[in-house]
Amino acid sequence: MLLSVTNSIYPADFFNLFFQIFEVKFFSLHSKGNTIFWAVIACLLWSTAYAGIKIGLQYDSPFHFAGLRFIISGLLILPFTVKPSMYIKMVKEYWKVVLAVTFLQTLLNYSLFYHGLDLVPGALGAVVVGSQPLVTAIVASLMHSEDKLTRKKIVTIVCGLSGVILISAGRQAFHFGTSIELVGIAMLLVANAALSVSNVIVSLKSKGLNPMVLSSSSLFTGGVILYLVSIPTEGVPDYPLPVDYWLSLAWLSVMAAIAFSIWFRLLQRPGVKVSELNLWKFIIPVMGAILSWIIVPDEYPEWITVSGMFIIILSLILFNTNNNKTPAGVVKHEQ
Repeated sequence: MLLSVTNSIYPADFFNLFFQIFEVKFFSLHSKGNTIFWAVIACLLWSTAYAGIKIGLQYDSPFHFAGLRFIISGLLILPFTVKPSMYIKMVKEYWKVVLAVTFLQTLLNYSLFYHGLDLVPGALGAVVVGSQPLVTAIVASLMHSEDKLTRKKIVTIVCGLSGVILISAGRQAFHFGTSIELVGIAMLLVANAALSVSNVIVSLKSKGLNPMVLSSSSLFTGGVILYLVSIPTEGVPDYPLPVDYWLSLAWLSVMAAIAFSIWFRLLQRPGVKVSELNLWKFIIPVMGAILSWIIVPDEYPEWITVSGMFIIILSLILFNTNNNKTPAGVVKHEQ
């Protein structure tokens, strides 16, 4: 039911009203098109992160930059959550979920992500990071009895990983084997696992918790911790910083605020399977490569990269065209 406009309206009510009207007007609630649409939007936003991070880290250290980014993201979401009294009540009631998401997603995931990516070649790092749907499928099958690995899901994951490998190989040659690179790979895999566990926890344990409250509280708290850790370990950047830095920080903050709020909302939907929803993250390297062709002067399309994109897109289309006509991430319920 849509929100009543006769009552006192808090800023969050405008967002929720818009979101609900959009769902009802353009898609049926929790329908195939609705879930896929918002999943793709979130993944398209995340695909812009690599370019922004690359610019920001030219002038700032990893933890300091990430801390500022998440602090700003959490504050941006705050006016669009709920009334302050309700916000505090929700955080107190679901403090275990907020704490778990803050630790697993914001602290552990991003700490290992930044440092692990620094230890491995770019192409290899992209493949390991791109394996997240596979890691999520394994973690979800272990934590959720109704989210098991199926033959069709495994085929889609294998095709998706093959596409990621082709995209990465087309942009940079592979080379690995040193012990430090193996450490970096392990760090990235643990980061993927931490994010996957966080997703399952949100899906199973956060029903009744406003997704905007969850995203704002976890991002802000994690950002503050990262920022405080960065001061003694990394120092502070030399100010003043160029406009490019502030633009990248602004975009990454807005992007994270929107993408995480959308993703948490999708994870909470009845019948959504974490593993199948995460299959859409295979489009992140696709859009990342396209953005690089547009932004980076020396990057251009190659047949091996385009082939990888085609495999990923085809695998996602085939997965979502089954006999039951149910979308990736949505389970059909009896009426």
